[in-house]
Amino acid sequence: MQVSTVNTIQKTKVAIIGAGFGGLAMAIRLLQKNIQDFVILEKAQDVGGTWRENQYPGAACDVQSHMYSLSFAPKTDWSKRYAEASEIYSYIQQVTEQFQLRQYCKFEHEVTRAEYDEQRFLWTLSFKDHAPLEAQFVIFASGPLHVPQIPHIQGIENFKGKVFHSSEWDHQYDLTDKTVASIGTGGSAIQYIPEIAKHVKQLYVFQRTAAWVIPRDERKYSDLSKFLFKQSNVYRQLHRARLYWSNESRVVPIVQPQIMKIGQKLAEAFIRFQVKDKKIAQKLIPDYVMGCKRILISNKYFPTFNRKNVELVTDHIQHLTENSIVTKDGKKRKIDCLIYGTGFITDPRIYMKHFDCIGVNKQELKQVWKNVPESYYGISTKGFPNLFQLVGPNTALGHNSIIFMIESQVNYILQLIELVDKTKTLATEVKADIQDQFNNKIQKQLKGTVWQSGGCVSWYQTADGKNFSLWPTYTWKYWLETRKVDASDYVFLGENRSKGKKSVAA
Repeated sequence: MQVSTVNTIQKTKVAIIGAGFGGLAMAIRLLQKNIQDFVILEKAQDVGGTWRENQYPGAACDVQSHMYSLSFAPKTDWSKRYAEASEIYSYIQQVTEQFQLRQYCKFEHEVTRAEYDEQRFLWTLSFKDHAPLEAQFVIFASGPLHVPQIPHIQGIENFKGKVFHSSEWDHQYDLTDKTVASIGTGGSAIQYIPEIAKHVKQLYVFQRTAAWVIPRDERKYSDLSKFLFKQSNVYRQLHRARLYWSNESRVVPIVQPQIMKIGQKLAEAFIRFQVKDKKIAQKLIPDYVMGCKRILISNKYFPTFNRKNVELVTDHIQHLTENSIVTKDGKKRKIDCLIYGTGFITDPRIYMKHFDCIGVNKQELKQVWKNVPESYYGISTKGFPNLFQLVGPNTALGHNSIIFMIESQVNYILQLIELVDKTKTLATEVKADIQDQFNNKIQKQLKGTVWQSGGCVSWYQTADGKNFSLWPTYTWKYWLETRKVDASDYVFLGENRSKGKKSVAA
């Protein structure tokens, strides 16, 4: 890392914002390209991203372990098919040490503002308690799952019990023999609810919208499998390839909802089989096509509602008192603790609300994305030269591993950086018409998919129903389209005087 401090301003070639999977993957690949002039800016005190934050009981990944790891930093001794949060976090720590990434990290450096200088072709990043930093390239690797979604409940200020979000779990608070209300039935809630139900006196599960939950493969890897993974890269790669292609097959029912409805019948049967009370089972069956919202996996969630100390509540919450939660039917339930299992703010216009990003002509990114967030392959955004993003608009997934997408994006960004150096310029920006054509194509591909026609409102969409989150087709197509940068999609700006070349436009 070559960071200098001149007149209290730090300088670097590449600034990576976020030390989760994306940021660390970007850093490793920079090192492998012999680029050491970079920093990783992390708002917390350690690496790990969402796996550092989400350490609630039962936390685990819903993507297979061997697919939820970096292809260029494999782990051969995963304990089970779907790893728990602690094992994933440990893997991230191991990768950080393996590639000696801590020396590039600046912890407790939360970016509060990023502004592009059109004359100098540089970004200036500001922090709350540190000197500004100038960077030629900036990479957003903060991810979409790091700002908790906290619903406003009337009277919350009057409640005298314990309150926390699943991503901010208070492990010092003992839930044993407590009466607990849990709000939400998303990916986090369905994992911690079965775990805490064993210990609490009474658990009220407040469900606004039922979730489709399918069985989870809980098998452990045998010692023989771990040995073969370690001894044979071919064996491990074949296993990873099998997992990848089995996941890719899930796109078919997504783009053809009629096929999804067949699987939906099996999922309904799964619910009715696991839940003894027919009335409760009916309440747990969603009224939208499976896949319209995120499909969850668990073997423990539905059987939890067979417990005598668990009640499913589908009436809307009206308000809180000092010690109770009151629903609109007037029923008052006394509680000691309230847990938000309500997920995260995924709309970048909202989770960047305390972070201004100023591009060309002083345009602010949140305002540019006011109607709908759009970029080019979720990586580059017109009007924001040398600003790149991992897991940007329309590159999240509903069927495969996001790590695959991140690796494709990292490779693409590396090529852009190399092109700027090769053309002896200082910056690159995607052409406006290229970005517009790309997003028109994406929205056309989304039409007819279960995400658009499944009869639900999800975090994938804007208020008017436009899907800004998901990649609409196979991930191998994304890989194919981003495998090599088409320089004609970009303009190259500025003269790198040290290399003696004026600006060019591809």
